[in-house]
Amino acid sequence: MPASDRRTSQPSAIGAETIALIVLLALALVLVGGVWSSMHLAHALTGSPQDPPANPFTLVLHLALGQLRWTGGATAAAAAQLALVAAATGQGLWLRRRKKAKRTRVDTAAAYMGAGQELQPLTEEGASATARRLGVRGAPGVPIGRTVDGRRMLYGSWEDMHIDIWGPRTGKTTSRGIPAILAAPAASSVLVTSNKRDATDATRDVRREITGNEPWVFDPQRVATEEPTWWWDPLTYVTDEVKADQMAALFAAGTRDASAQTDAYFDGEGRNLVAWLLLAAALDKRPITDVYTWSARPTDETAVGILSEHGYKLQADGLAGVVNAPDKQRAGVFGTARQMLACLTSTTIAPWISRTGPDDDRPHFDPHAFAEGGHTLYSLSKEGAGSAGPLVAALTVAVVEAAEELGARSPGGRLANPLLGVLDEIANVCRWTELPSQYSHFGSRGIVLMAILQSWSQGVEVWGEAGMNKLWSAANVKVYGGGVSEVSFLQELSQLIGDHDRRSVSANVSSDGRSTTRSLSDMTTMDVADLGAMPRGRAVVLASGVPPTLVQTVPWMAGEHAEAVKKSIAAHEPQGA
Repeated sequence: MPASDRRTSQPSAIGAETIALIVLLALALVLVGGVWSSMHLAHALTGSPQDPPANPFTLVLHLALGQLRWTGGATAAAAAQLALVAAATGQGLWLRRRKKAKRTRVDTAAAYMGAGQELQPLTEEGASATARRLGVRGAPGVPIGRTVDGRRMLYGSWEDMHIDIWGPRTGKTTSRGIPAILAAPAASSVLVTSNKRDATDATRDVRREITGNEPWVFDPQRVATEEPTWWWDPLTYVTDEVKADQMAALFAAGTRDASAQTDAYFDGEGRNLVAWLLLAAALDKRPITDVYTWSARPTDETAVGILSEHGYKLQADGLAGVVNAPDKQRAGVFGTARQMLACLTSTTIAPWISRTGPDDDRPHFDPHAFAEGGHTLYSLSKEGAGSAGPLVAALTVAVVEAAEELGARSPGGRLANPLLGVLDEIANVCRWTELPSQYSHFGSRGIVLMAILQSWSQGVEVWGEAGMNKLWSAANVKVYGGGVSEVSFLQELSQLIGDHDRRSVSANVSSDGRSTTRSLSDMTTMDVADLGAMPRGRAVVLASGVPPTLVQTVPWMAGEHAEAVKKSIAAHEPQGA
């Protein structure tokens, strides 16, 4: 995260004597105006023979000289005006207190951050202009939040990539995930990953109404207690040795704890073995569960023969080398492969990724058909041992790469209807190791992804420091929603927000007279403490081409689909026993 030298200025302070003079002049004008209006109102209402002058200062002078008489009607008019002023003042103070109650301790920083025309690309007008240029109809973009003054909603365009870092229970799903899903046009497909059911319950019925298509819910670990009414064969993704290697990498990343000790030889060879077995099963049209069966039978050469028959001689030789290796070496490699494939042994997962029998006529999920648009997919998984995370990652990659291929064949090299991916809990349930290298490229294909993390270090666990920096830099819209206590990350974020100049004026009185001193001091706009304790309902936005901005988050409850979301939640909320 590179630092920034952004600097804004604070207006200089006004001297106390100047303020006192301004107040006295204002009171004098109010008094003169009140006398003038009271006299004219009394004359108009009572038909008094007195004819007050039009010039207010002449009128006051005539009253002082006795040339005009202050009447009871004028007193009544003055009293009525005072009552109106008092009522208006009370209303204003009430509104001010109410507005102040909604403000937070960090809102003062907004004055030194992005505002006005600086934010034009993120406004509804700016995002809509981009949508028209891209041919996207139905929505200006992905909602981000509202400026702190409450007047302008900000959006990421349909070619922007997002990365969000929000600590636990800071409202990331309520204020970012769900609003993004609801904002997607009917003609677009939406992909969602999560380890909870909240976004699925809240939006599935709304998306069905918007698109006219029944959403797909991939729930092999019963996070949302969904039944396997459809299935997806992961081996349809494995079309060659390259795709086999990529899927093997997903199995390796999804089953390896970040703190686990690795062995350079056995981990590398175990991953190669998984790739060869996946390729063999795909070539022979076998269910993916056969891959685990082969990994449990180290001397079985069936896969070697399949690879040879289909012309993959080098892969066959590599697999034969492992099968015929010394016992301890072979056991180590096959044992590592079995660990990577452990999720395939779950009886609850199997129906989601393979047919249950020859008469199984359930629909089969096709990533390429999904990428055409108008569909919704929720991929859910728990964390830890036995997690279906590798399969969630594989399904996510299959969908995104199918959309990428379709975009490359489409006019302008991008999808006519963008694909939106809300990748919540991506570091836990969708460990896509190659994501940082491809992130910026996806935006040019009409694939808008939002990677949501709970902390910077969570991303480092998956992609390493260099990979996390690459992912952060590749995102056009970066949103920090608070709740993080990592000082190094917050320090760099503070530097990106920048400093501002504070000008102050002080007066000194001595025997030589009065002197004024002006000074300039450097102030951090939002320091580490501000960012670490940022209240819920506020977020910092760093977007390409605009200054850092403090926004007010907008939860789905404040959106146009609020009632529909409540009904969807009620329809799918688990019923207690």
